[in-house]
Amino acid sequence: MEPGRITLYLEQLRSGDEAALHELVPLLYAELRRVAQSHLQYERADHTLSATALVHEAYLRLSKQRQIRAEDRVQFLGVAGGTMRRILVDWARAKKRDKRGGGVPTVPLEEADQALTEAEAEEVLALDDALSRLGQASERGAKVVECRFFAGLSVEETAVLLDISTRTVQREWTAARAWLRKEIDQDLQPDPPSA
Repeated sequence: MEPGRITLYLEQLRSGDEAALHELVPLLYAELRRVAQSHLQYERADHTLSATALVHEAYLRLSKQRQIRAEDRVQFLGVAGGTMRRILVDWARAKKRDKRGGGVPTVPLEEADQALTEAEAEEVLALDDALSRLGQASERGAKVVECRFFAGLSVEETAVLLDISTRTVQREWTAARAWLRKEIDQDLQPDPPSA
């Protein structure tokens, strides 16, 4: 990895140079695939969506932004991880809409309808909803989850990105995971039969 070139391309991205993303992604491709794999590790083993497809879709979405605000490699991976999260949530919504007979999916990857089962789509949406509620209850906790889970950052990288201690990251990570687990379990409970 070439830190000087990465810094240069990040500066160009912040100033709106669209070509910089095209130069930056190959330098960080292995790390972006690691982030994508961390997202996909919770999907079923036989799904058709690959880490490569998720990285490419994230690249397409990032390329449509006018500016990408990232000061360093860790922040860029955080931005890319957040984009991957939104892609998976969009796929989950498309999957649910299609199951209900909804319209044509807006997701450009044709594998989207095969990537998630209906139960997995429910889980992704429950996680997204719970993470939004966590953000209201604990903004820092939600940011730690986004960094650790969605961007695949280490405790140390998360601490640097959020400008907090590693102990605080560990404490927030433990608390947020427990809180999310409880919220998601409640969200996924079947509704009681009506009388």
